[in-house]
Amino acid sequence: MTPERAQAYRRVIRTLEELGPSKLLDVEQDLIRDAADSLIFSSGPLEDAAAFGALWDVEVLCRQLVESGRWERVTARTLADDVAACGLRHSPELKAA
Repeated sequence: MTPERAQAYRRVIRTLEELGPSKLLDVEQDLIRDAADSLIFSSGPLEDAAAFGALWDVEVLCRQLVESGRWERVTARTLADDVAACGLRHSPELKAA
């Protein structure tokens, strides 16, 4: 695990602590937490189907939160980016190799 991934995970947990109780249903909080957990312990969403699915579920949830007017677009995008950052990112050099 890299420091960047650990920091992203902490940001997700902080968002859940600060916004979760008032802005998210319990099932939505669980989905986000499960996705962050899945990604932090995976080799990355490209190699791990469960992690990819979890990341997809968070993207869908964030889109629904914005479309319903429950969240602002910037807040939802920040959360989705933080969850994604919990996963291992491959450098462009490795992708091209």
